[in-house]
Amino acid sequence: MAWRGYIVKKLTKTESVRSSNTTWSRYRLNPYQQQVRCFRRETKRSETKKSNIEQESKVSPSENKTPVPPKTPRPSLFKPLMFTIGFTGCSFAAAAILQYENLRSKLKAAQDQESDELSNSSHDITYWHNWWNRLSAFQKQLILLMSMVDDSWSSLTEGQQAVTGIIALNAVVLCCWRIPSMQRNMIKYFTSNPVSKTQCLPMVLSTFSHYSVIHMMANMYVLWTFSSGLVSLLGKEQFIAFYLSAGVMSSMVSYMCKTATGRFHPSLGASGAVMAVLAAVCTKVPEAKLGIIFLPMVTLSAGNVLKALVAFDAAGLILGWRFFDHAAHLGGALFGVWYVADGHRLIWRKREPFVKLWHSLRYKTTGEQRPGARPGVDRGER
Repeated sequence: MAWRGYIVKKLTKTESVRSSNTTWSRYRLNPYQQQVRCFRRETKRSETKKSNIEQESKVSPSENKTPVPPKTPRPSLFKPLMFTIGFTGCSFAAAAILQYENLRSKLKAAQDQESDELSNSSHDITYWHNWWNRLSAFQKQLILLMSMVDDSWSSLTEGQQAVTGIIALNAVVLCCWRIPSMQRNMIKYFTSNPVSKTQCLPMVLSTFSHYSVIHMMANMYVLWTFSSGLVSLLGKEQFIAFYLSAGVMSSMVSYMCKTATGRFHPSLGASGAVMAVLAAVCTKVPEAKLGIIFLPMVTLSAGNVLKALVAFDAAGLILGWRFFDHAAHLGGALFGVWYVADGHRLIWRKREPFVKLWHSLRYKTTGEQRPGARPGVDRGER
């Protein structure tokens, strides 16, 4: 029994050793088998990649060409054209009403001043001296500041006063371009592009839009220089209507050229309206001598300057230069020349029936008595 037990022990030992050897051999063989399997998978993947590359290389040369981007359809210019005509008519109509109201307010102010002088003749210097002494130090400084601003404003000509408001609007829009949260709205409403969803409103707003400070300073300098002469010729109200209409007209010409050539890119700036002002002055006074900013010793006649600018913009439009919107410049120049030659006679001098209509409507709605009318007679009373 002891031997048998010894043999059993031996057998169990050998079996355990064999089992351990077989497990170790399996453990040693598994990585090799795994590596072989991985290698076989890699070879299969590489073969599929090679087949894909061969299939791509066998593609026909017509399929290897870069895809052509779809052409943008040409936009319809009917709405911008109707907007241009309507906006121009409304601008000059509003200018005629504004001129009428300003003349009426000036007449009324003169009458009130005469009545005040008669009623306040008893007030002497001691009254105003006592009133000034009752004010606080802050109120006195505020009144002095307001008087200085009023004196500086009164020293400007009518043209400079009108241009000051235009410059202020351009400066505000320039600051809005620097606000990141407003970039999308600025591009949508303050840049004109015929393929944009909003076609009409940017035709006006882009006239007051500048992204570059140098661009704005150059345009406003030219406008400040030539505005006084044109305002003295047209008047402040008519000048504002002319400036706004010139901006819309130049945008319309730009739309037409972009649609014809297929070069759709956004535009902004007051160059078209400023070009109209410059062209109007040069057409009205062609013998005037104009100097160059950095070359004051060189002087040219206004007529020659206008011809040179028109030739430059025409060349840029024909050759496809994209640094400036040459079509807008040409549109503004043509509008300025036309308005001084015939537009003033056809539009502004025929405003009298419209002003009479406004005059009658105004007194009917307000119920005021017309100046110079006898009570009970002009109203149809007996």
